[in-house]
Amino acid sequence: MVNIAIFASGGGSNALEICTYFENHPNIKVSVIITNKPNAGVIGVASKFNIPSYIIGKKNMEDGSLIAILENHKIDFVILAGFLLLIPTMFVRQFENRILNIHPSLLPAYGGYGMYGHFVHEAVYKNKEKISGMTIHLVNEKYDEGRIIFQAECALDVHDKPEQIAEKVLKLEHKYYSQTIENYINSFVS
Repeated sequence: MVNIAIFASGGGSNALEICTYFENHPNIKVSVIITNKPNAGVIGVASKFNIPSYIIGKKNMEDGSLIAILENHKIDFVILAGFLLLIPTMFVRQFENRILNIHPSLLPAYGGYGMYGHFVHEAVYKNKEKISGMTIHLVNEKYDEGRIIFQAECALDVHDKPEQIAEKVLKLEHKYYSQTIENYINSFVS
């Protein structure tokens, strides 16, 4: 069994999709959910699926205690689903090529520090882009600069406000993230 950990800072809609997708999977299991926010909605997702969850701070990411949690749960892959803390270098090295992230734009456009969620969609709107989309990539030591695994795009209407852009991009995320995780893990372990 391949064990995955989901890291999320927010409501957990992508985490919910991932947990649902892998709930009865024959060889991939969501074994733990990690958040850095005590009131994050993703804690409710963990509870719904009876998955252990932990609230960690930046210090826990650097002092080895987070690694200990993941080792205790025999985690093979880490899946970021709206996790807003930068992953420290030692953690990236420990899970080299085994940390995936989803970003709400077609990277390299609209990536980097401070570019997440509504900030991305507002920038896309302000620049009158005709397309947007999402990117699934490996995580390295810098925000949104890891090797791209998958991208999907959506056409934008001239009347789309940031909220409509966000809805279109989120549909793509929900449609493709779990499937891409499964494909990547299967190619990695085979």
